[in-house]
Amino acid sequence: MIPYSLLDLAPVTEGSTPREAFANTLDLARHAESLGYHRYWLAEHHNMPGIASAATAVLIGHVAGGTSTIRVGAGGVMLPNHAPLQVAEQFGTLASLYPDRIDLGLGRAPGTDQATVRALRRYFDGADAFPQDVAELLRYFEPVRPGQPVQAVPGGGIEVPVWLLGSSLFSAQLAAAMGLPFAFASHFAPAAMEQALALYRQDFRPSKRLAEPYAMLALNVVGADSEAEARRLFTTQQQSFVRLRRGQPGLVPPPIDDIEAFWSPAEKAMVEQSLACTVLGDRDQLRAGISAFVERHRPDELLLTANIFDHAERKRSFEIAAEACRRLSTP
Repeated sequence: MIPYSLLDLAPVTEGSTPREAFANTLDLARHAESLGYHRYWLAEHHNMPGIASAATAVLIGHVAGGTSTIRVGAGGVMLPNHAPLQVAEQFGTLASLYPDRIDLGLGRAPGTDQATVRALRRYFDGADAFPQDVAELLRYFEPVRPGQPVQAVPGGGIEVPVWLLGSSLFSAQLAAAMGLPFAFASHFAPAAMEQALALYRQDFRPSKRLAEPYAMLALNVVGADSEAEARRLFTTQQQSFVRLRRGQPGLVPPPIDDIEAFWSPAEKAMVEQSLACTVLGDRDQLRAGISAFVERHRPDELLLTANIFDHAERKRSFEIAAEACRRLSTP
């Protein structure tokens, strides 16, 4: 069975608060654990009212402390926003508290708008230095050497799996060169997915962290009792994408009955391209759609995500998706 994992942004829906979002995140993580999900990842975003996972390491600790077996990690931490030493200390601490359960995914984008980039201070100096920052971060997890002037405490000598994340060819090539696992953001930027996968697998160099290439692909999944209901639930994510492109990010909106009345033809085309890696429908449609995606792209693992307004319906969607994944054969 192909491993299947879950990506969560701790969504803050209209009429709710971040406190409620955090309670929902922990509830969903426990549900995912019971359904056989392998990992539960949270993503760093800033200045987005509908996403409460900005303090990603803090929320990872909350989820890991409230679960017992599922791996919990960052999908990802946007490294240019942080000093590598601080990230190593944070994840060294998490891995000390929850041994063999913490993952660290690293991204190169700021995860926000330009005004917030300036407020974060570090990005302008750090983006071009991403490969060097990744290498520095990896060194902090190595066993401490005699006379080492700077060490991560805790962090040195602690095994924390490090992934590179990306939506273009850059991180695919870097992950291959450094011998790291790679996760592609096909759930919102699928255009370069096939080329990035091919480059990663073709150019992969074994390392002491990873002997063979290991690629995870993200996929939007919206499951319900009927295709019509799944399509209605999906309008929440479609609206959120349009609002973001309009420069109007806000709380996660409820679904609507007529999405065609909401967007322009150009906006519709943009959303359909961005969210092309989506499987939605009833139980049988999800099983067929996920199976076709796996058969075509041959990922080593799936990272499933869904921006659904109602928490109970979101849990139900991931339940239907887990059932579909359990019926798949390893590629």
